[in-house]
Amino acid sequence: MKVCGFTIIRNAVKYDYPVVESIQSLLPICDAFVVAVGQSDDNTLQLIKDLASPKITIIETIWDDSLREGGKVLAAETNKAFDAISAEYDWCFYLQSDEVIHENDFEKIKQAMMLYKDDSNVDGLLFNYIHFYASYDYIGVSRVWYRNEIRIIKNNKNIRSYRDAQGFRKHGKKLIVRKIDANIYHYGWVKHPSLQMAKQLDFNKLWHSDEWIKLHVGKASEYDYTRADIIEKFKGSHPRAMSERIKRVNWQLHFDPTKLKASLKFRVTYLIEKITGIRLGEYKNYTLLK
Repeated sequence: MKVCGFTIIRNAVKYDYPVVESIQSLLPICDAFVVAVGQSDDNTLQLIKDLASPKITIIETIWDDSLREGGKVLAAETNKAFDAISAEYDWCFYLQSDEVIHENDFEKIKQAMMLYKDDSNVDGLLFNYIHFYASYDYIGVSRVWYRNEIRIIKNNKNIRSYRDAQGFRKHGKKLIVRKIDANIYHYGWVKHPSLQMAKQLDFNKLWHSDEWIKLHVGKASEYDYTRADIIEKFKGSHPRAMSERIKRVNWQLHFDPTKLKASLKFRVTYLIEKITGIRLGEYKNYTLLK
């Protein structure tokens, strides 16, 4: 069995993406890794080159910023990276540049890939998600945070990145997947408030007009993390790859996460989910085999 990882990145330094940690977390279970580095305003390309791993292949790309609807450019770039993976690999492991794998899950992941490698009914593998918010100590748990997503797919080029690269489709249909007991640690909402604000202003341009951004994002110098609704204290351990980054934290929270005001609807649906495990009306970007 051969596995190739792949990801896309642009302006990693400018917006403080943990892309190095992301790649390093996945390299141990990959035979190769393709990184599509978009033309950047900083030294992102050198950052990836400095990883100096013989497993890594870099392809340099130019993002089409005219694809300013629904984040389509992210899917286009993801497909570039996926298409650069040769046919010798059985599985392709996609991580976004703010997603990290925990070493405790390596064996589960490898066992699942081996188990379903030759199963023609399985297009991919589904992961649980842990979404960190504002700091490395808290996670978002309301329905605004997706619970599961596909991150391992068969090396079938009929599979295409979908919409804003959140998931995948094959011939326009949802992938058929198996769920595995492994997590994706998502750190996209953990940054210094000023960097988070800068990222939001730039990143939302991939979805919305300047007028929408002005109305919904604003022009503040720092992101207001009190916009959250329901968050909880994180009780687990972080991936080893994140250790040094976590030590470098250079901001403090200026609010009490236990006193955030969620709507009655969110509190009721969250309570139902806690009791039953069911998320009412949940959108599922996949077809799950049981």
